[in-house]
Amino acid sequence: MTHTEAAAALEDAHFAARQDSRHEDLANDERGPAELAEWERITQLLAGSDDVYDPQGDVVVQAELAADAAAAAAREAELRKAMRIAARADELQALRELGTLEQTEPRDGDEAVRDELTRRAGGYVQADVDAWLAHALAAHLGHYRDPAAREEAAGLLTPPVLAHAALLAELARLVPGADVNELAFAARLATTEPEAAGALAAFLTRAHPVH
Repeated sequence: MTHTEAAAALEDAHFAARQDSRHEDLANDERGPAELAEWERITQLLAGSDDVYDPQGDVVVQAELAADAAAAAAREAELRKAMRIAARADELQALRELGTLEQTEPRDGDEAVRDELTRRAGGYVQADVDAWLAHALAAHLGHYRDPAAREEAAGLLTPPVLAHAALLAELARLVPGADVNELAFAARLATTEPEAAGALAAFLTRAHPVH
């Protein structure tokens, strides 16, 4: 496209804009002004030269295409992530129904799966899932073997789950080999008084520091 052709297209765009302004349903359409602005930019780009407009060499167009591609890739990544979370939520739900959730090690991303299960339950806390995650976090099971994953969990799990995990870790250290059923009170305390449970865990650490 030459400058002359671009100028002609710009004039057509101006005419279309004037026509649209006479119609109330088109007056607020953003596509017309955007098209007009683009033709003005292209016309100015070619002004005073014999160059032919080539979108491949237009940095603005290429930047927009790159941004569109990046946005599309981000949407696709989010969709894949949502599908993984949904599939894992289905898997954990099946394990719950089989009564084998406690024997399963958590994986990276299960914090988001917990949120999905809670959403499916209409916002109700899934006590068994929370207890499973708290125990795994306290015992460093699954992906919680990695200190970085445990640190990240502090920003992903709720205060009751974190307080439960902290209290379980201290109780297990003080009474090695304690049965899970013996520590059921820790979950009740963490659920009803998470701050108190966290404070108790910190107190036990000070009273019996790790050597």
